[in-house]
Amino acid sequence: MRTILNVIWLVLSGFWLFLAYLVAGLILCITIIGIPFGIAAFRIGVYALWPFGYTTVERRDAGAPSCVGNVLWLVLAGWWLALGHIVTGLLLCITIIGIPFGVANFKLIPVSLFPLGREIVPTDEPFAVR
Repeated sequence: MRTILNVIWLVLSGFWLFLAYLVAGLILCITIIGIPFGIAAFRIGVYALWPFGYTTVERRDAGAPSCVGNVLWLVLAGWWLALGHIVTGLLLCITIIGIPFGVANFKLIPVSLFPLGREIVPTDEPFAVR
């Protein structure tokens, strides 16, 4: 079932969201300071490409640097990536078939706003912190 949902997701919104994260990551990797943010964008982009079967959990070892990084991320890229999820989610919720995919888009908003200090894990092991 996950595979079917992921393929439909890929066609309806996953590919375009992945491209948005890819562009954000490439722009952020222009400077040395932006490289960690670019890597985070690539990581979340892969999650946005194929989200069903995975979830995000907070890392216990993330401290103040990830908090500061999240504020910078929010200013640099997070707000417009979250806006992309909102617009895509609203468009998908127009049809009955698209409602689950719209809800999945809305669930990606928190991780698009504050990605640092989070880890993407399979849903089979959401409590396994690595």
